[in-house]
Amino acid sequence: MQSEHGSLCDESSFNNFYATYLQAASNFAFYKSGDKASAMDIIQEAFVKVWENCAKIDPSKAKTYLFTTINNTFLNVVKHQKVVLNYEKTASYMDRTNQDPAYIMEENEFKQKLQNAIADLDDKEREVFLLSRVEGKKYREIAELLDISQKTVEKRMSLALKKLRAKIEGL
Repeated sequence: MQSEHGSLCDESSFNNFYATYLQAASNFAFYKSGDKASAMDIIQEAFVKVWENCAKIDPSKAKTYLFTTINNTFLNVVKHQKVVLNYEKTASYMDRTNQDPAYIMEENEFKQKLQNAIADLDDKEREVFLLSRVEGKKYREIAELLDISQKTVEKRMSLALKKLRAKIEGL
């Protein structure tokens, strides 16, 4: 898969790709996130994914891959923030009931385990899990949103739950 720019796996070709699209990628990520620091994190992660997958990417489609990766990374950040905010809402309410400090510490440890377990899920499984459990979408809605079959959504959710149960006892 060669183009006029060569393979993305060639360092100088990748550097040219990076220099060519850095400003547009930065603008797009800033437009999505509204925060410069967050935008920089997103584009850094996107360019790393392009580099890691350079052999799989047709150079003529690399720009599309980059911008799709930026968009997906942004959506994952938002979903993660929703999980954290939703948990903090319920946890802060529970903390005001003067519960035992040991219980609160265990709860915080569980919260951290859950966040780590969700972060360790495959991107596709995490996306389906968060859309279903955090945003409350039905499998049919998720299938339409992601342009996949409902059976695929069910399979990804099943795998996500199996992995989460394996990582966290009592989930």
